[in-house]
Amino acid sequence: MVLNKVETKEYLMQELKQVETWENEQKDLWFWEKLGRLPFVLLDKITPKLIRDKIGQAIDEVGSYIQTGGQYLISEKQTLERLQTFASQDFDALLTISGVAHYPLEVMDKAAEEIGKSRTNMAIVQGATTGIGGLFTLAIDIPALLGLSLKVLQEIAICYGYDPKEKQERIFIIKCMQFVSSDIVGKKAIIEELGAFGQEGKDREVIAQLQGWQETAMNYIDNFGWKKLFQLIPIVGVVFGAYINKSTVEEVAEAGRMLYRKRRIVEKLKQVTENSVL
Repeated sequence: MVLNKVETKEYLMQELKQVETWENEQKDLWFWEKLGRLPFVLLDKITPKLIRDKIGQAIDEVGSYIQTGGQYLISEKQTLERLQTFASQDFDALLTISGVAHYPLEVMDKAAEEIGKSRTNMAIVQGATTGIGGLFTLAIDIPALLGLSLKVLQEIAICYGYDPKEKQERIFIIKCMQFVSSDIVGKKAIIEELGAFGQEGKDREVIAQLQGWQETAMNYIDNFGWKKLFQLIPIVGVVFGAYINKSTVEEVAEAGRMLYRKRRIVEKLKQVTENSVL
C-alpha cells in the first residue's frame, strides 16, 4: 500500500456499490427496535427529577455541539497519527486533515475500523461501570455515551479527510446519529439528504431540518429504552449496560464509516473523471 496508489474508476465504483448495498440493508427496521421504545411510557412516571434533568442536559449539549463544537472536540493530532500507522510510508508531508483526502481509501478504511473497535471497547467498560448502580447511574451514563458517540464520529470524519471543527461536519455528524435512531422512512430520507450533502444550496436545507435537533437527540436517547427498564435492578444493569452501550457505539461507528466513506468515494470518483477529461 503506497500513497500514490492508483484508484481506478472501476475500483471506486465497486467500493461505492458496497456502501449502497449497506444502505439498502439499513431500511429494514427490526420489530424489537419499535418495541424497545415502549418502556418510556412507564419511565416517564417513575424516573426521578435528577435523571430527567440529566436527559435534558444531554439534549442541550447536542445543540451546543452543533453551534460551537461543545465539549466533545477530540485531539486532531492523535487521530492523524493513528491514521498514519496504517500506511506503509511516511506521511509527514500530508499529516493534516486536508492532506488525508489524498490517502488511499484502504488506509482510511483501516483507521476508521480500528477507531470503531477501540471506542466500542470503551463503551463496554463505561456501560458496565454505570450499570452497577441501577437507574440512578443513568445520570452519568447518558451524557457519557452521547459524548463517546460524538467523539467516535469526529475521529472517523478525520479518517476520511473531513474537519469536524467545521459546522458543516458537525451537522453531518448529528445526521449520522439521527440515522442510527431512525425508522425505515427516516433512514431513507437521511440517506437521500446526505447523498446531496456538500452541493450548493443543499447544505442549507439540511441545516434548516436540524433546527429541531431536540427531536434528534431524544430519538437517540430513546434507544436506551430496554436498558433503562432493566437498570431498575442494580447489578443486573451491568450486563445490559455493557451490551447496550456496545451495540450503540458499534452502530454509530458503522454508520459514520459508511456515510463518510461514501462521501469520500464520490469525491474521488469526481476527481478521477475530471482527470480523465483533461
